[in-house]
Amino acid sequence: MSTKEEAYDEAISLQQQGKLADAVGQLESLVKIEPDYALAHAALSVFYNRLEEFDKSVEHGHRVCELEPDDPFSFVAMSLLCQKAGRIEEAERALLQARQVEFAARRNSND
Repeated sequence: MSTKEEAYDEAISLQQQGKLADAVGQLESLVKIEPDYALAHAALSVFYNRLEEFDKSVEHGHRVCELEPDDPFSFVAMSLLCQKAGRIEEAERALLQARQVEFAARRNSND
């Protein structure tokens, strides 16, 4: 059995070969086995966005934010996903959260 990293790399390879649906299938299988693997959820959020399956894209973006709550980039990415999905209020909340996380990190590094 391959590691989660190997399964992820295989999915990325499929995407790079233009097999986006196959890559999504690989990643969906991966997150069923490894539900806390943020990198796979992040890739799914991007790939579903490309497929214009915005609800699924946002769902996986939310999962990344849950798994990586101290990473402002997770919330910035979430904001962009929501913008593309037409969820402007949600996009604004995600961007605000990114700023709050970044501010908290700066405050903690100065302590």
